[in-house]
Amino acid sequence: MYNEYILEMINITKTFNNIKALDKINIKVKKGEIHSICGENGAGKSTLMKVLSGIYGNGTYSGEIYLKGELCKFHNIKDSEKKGIVIIHQELALLPNMSIAENIFIGNEKKNKFGIDWDATIQEANKLLERVGLKEDPEKLVQDIGVGKQQLVEIAKALAKNVEILILDEPTAALNENDSANLLNLLRQLQQEEGVTSIMISHKLNEIAEISDSITIIRDGKTIETMEIEKHNISQERIIKGMVGRDIKDRYPIRNIEKEDVMFEIKNWNVVSRTNKNKFLLKDINFNVRKGEVVGIAGLMGSGRTELALSIFGEIYGKKVSGIALKEGQEIKINNIKKAIKNKIAYITEDRKNDGLILDESICFNITLSNMKKISNNGILLKEKEIIIANEFKDKLKIKSQNIIQNVINLSGGNQQKVLFAKWLNTDPDIFILDEPTRGIDVGAKYEIYSIINELVKQKKAVIVISSEMPELIGISDRIYVMSEGKINGELNKHEFSQEKIMELAI
Repeated sequence: MYNEYILEMINITKTFNNIKALDKINIKVKKGEIHSICGENGAGKSTLMKVLSGIYGNGTYSGEIYLKGELCKFHNIKDSEKKGIVIIHQELALLPNMSIAENIFIGNEKKNKFGIDWDATIQEANKLLERVGLKEDPEKLVQDIGVGKQQLVEIAKALAKNVEILILDEPTAALNENDSANLLNLLRQLQQEEGVTSIMISHKLNEIAEISDSITIIRDGKTIETMEIEKHNISQERIIKGMVGRDIKDRYPIRNIEKEDVMFEIKNWNVVSRTNKNKFLLKDINFNVRKGEVVGIAGLMGSGRTELALSIFGEIYGKKVSGIALKEGQEIKINNIKKAIKNKIAYITEDRKNDGLILDESICFNITLSNMKKISNNGILLKEKEIIIANEFKDKLKIKSQNIIQNVINLSGGNQQKVLFAKWLNTDPDIFILDEPTRGIDVGAKYEIYSIINELVKQKKAVIVISSEMPELIGISDRIYVMSEGKINGELNKHEFSQEKIMELAI
């Protein structure tokens, strides 16, 4: 007989190389609630969920896990799934070249005496898609649907395993506002109609405050507190204080704005699709950014924001790029990456893990790779100079690591992002294009990234920021351009900023 808690994790301790990632963590989750786990990068959130789901099996940690009052020892992920615990990782575990139905039942196939029962597979897949509100043909390939719909396929896959506890690690990190809202509504629907318990990890505090019944905050591998929404008046500031151990009065550090001359401008910018010469990906784009200014680019997913950034940074998106690029009033040619860098333009990608950093290489290697001339003489690497430069950036950007020879893969998301900033700062750019600069990093690290942006502004650099988080754009931008379907729909000055106005222009 178990009490109101469907799950209890007691004194969970997990060590890596004599360093405690989890230190006697305790967490209790009530049946049928949405329970969020908050903490900075490196606090131990994902590690705790890997223990719960059996990825880190029994014997690799100490402590006890009780499910419905029963002591459980999961040796692998199949053991936890048999008990109705299913984890959905931030990097979705779907096979793109297989159908939706195949992905839903992979490893859990519907079979008859002849093998896979495809009629039953399609029939059951349709029922599951209906439950998650996804109107797609189950025989459609996963690669042909968007990320938001892929998240729904993952949830359908979990429902196929008779899920009782659904673990979601950063489920909305790559989603736009609409897809995020749909996903959160589905979690609430599964809770109310089917009694599914959800455990969610997210850095989007507005979503946590909106969807959660309870919140557990962990810091440095320890449980700090658990709060129930109904019993406590929980603000985002209250959550932040628990996460970082101090008050952050201004989530967006204040800076003084001085009107300066235009640093960078594009006029009549057009980009044609590589596959369809009659389709414009970007049409008649005109915008500018001044020295010492942060210009935000808003828009829904698919509006053309990243396509614009990539077309500016060496025309690496689309083809038949036409229009004029001006730097300090002089026309410049930026039709390849080398020319873009030569004209002191930097692009910090939205996907640091795949496109921005070499994860299996050191901090030092990643920082100095962008400017080999700086650390070589006649083709000979000046190792001492390389070390000096890397250490300077490590100190300047407060990169938390053992040393500069530590591999980037072992850093938190926030510190990886700082390494990416350091890599481009090493090229001494005048114009920064930042694509989702705080995606997947915690509130403390976000503040540090905003402070770096402020420092760039102080140095009279021109900064262009693309972000799907409207509060962030409003908080850090001096002006905002709003894109929709490859066009700029409007421009807003600081005094005009509001989420309603941005959404009105975006749709």
